[in-house]
Amino acid sequence: MVRKTRDGSAEVVAGPAGRPWFTANELLAFLLELAALVLLAWWGFAEGGGMAGRVLLGLGLPAAAVVLWGLFAAPRARYRPALPWVLLVKALVLGGGAAALYGLGHPTAAYVLAGVIVLNTTLAETSRRRSTGTPG
Repeated sequence: MVRKTRDGSAEVVAGPAGRPWFTANELLAFLLELAALVLLAWWGFAEGGGMAGRVLLGLGLPAAAVVLWGLFAAPRARYRPALPWVLLVKALVLGGGAAALYGLGHPTAAYVLAGVIVLNTTLAETSRRRSTGTPG
């Protein structure tokens, strides 16, 4: 599939044709992003000191994650830095979700989640780079 970029040029985008796993992996990536936001909120509401702290952390952490993601890591991010910086943002947000799950007292689930995040992100970024011809 071909789509127009912001500057008007065309780029090849990997799609489900011939690679149904790509669509499934992209769906999983989206679900992991949502899960990270929920986990950050859950941890914030559970661990914040006092009512004000709980509200601030419970709403502030996910809000900060959304802003960070939207600016640097989303598929249509406002700024698209080099891959290492995108991966750093993803590690902060998604890894923060796994760390929050660990902090909530679910270490095994946190390790499993972290493993799924690493595998999903590796497959997604590798596939996107190959399909667009963009080097790492």
